[in-house]
Amino acid sequence: MTRFLNKAYTVRDASETRALYDDWADSYEAELGENGYVTPGRCAEALKSVTQDLSQPLLDFGCGTGLSGLALQQAGFTVIDGLDLSAKMLAGARDKGVYRHLDQIEGGADLPRNGYALCAAMGVIGAGAAPIAVLHQLMRSLPNGGKLVFSFNDHTLEDPLFEAGISEWTDCGAARLLFKESGDHIPGIQLSSTVYVLEKT
Repeated sequence: MTRFLNKAYTVRDASETRALYDDWADSYEAELGENGYVTPGRCAEALKSVTQDLSQPLLDFGCGTGLSGLALQQAGFTVIDGLDLSAKMLAGARDKGVYRHLDQIEGGADLPRNGYALCAAMGVIGAGAAPIAVLHQLMRSLPNGGKLVFSFNDHTLEDPLFEAGISEWTDCGAARLLFKESGDHIPGIQLSSTVYVLEKT
């Protein structure tokens, strides 16, 4: 079953993204489960590997139905807040019981500056999803020493703009790349992803 997966990489803006995920919410986890979605677990373990205090508040940006929050909780993170465009996806996240706070966000809106030293954007930035500007927005929202874990899938990596966005932070010393690893993303559709962790300096 790939009814919505095939559409996910072609949406063009925040309103189309919200509409897609609202429509997809009821079958999202079943479709990803059938196709072996593993990036949340990979991201959670990557962030854990470079984090000493797992009790720091963590912002799960683009949390969807909460698969990312579950992965973070299973990795040992204890204070997780979520943001997403889709109210219907957030309803699924609420049912997981892993989030301290959940809020809907408008596309392009400013992020809350609540001192999150940890942030996750799992499968959120890239082709058919959030633009590279969101990476910059998330990095600017971090305090010095804050860490962001995120992933770029194969479709995203075909566009050099996205890795160039990482270089904008690392080449000038504004951030350090702590982790980079390629691996499975959604094996059922032969899609891989690269997981990254950036630390703001």
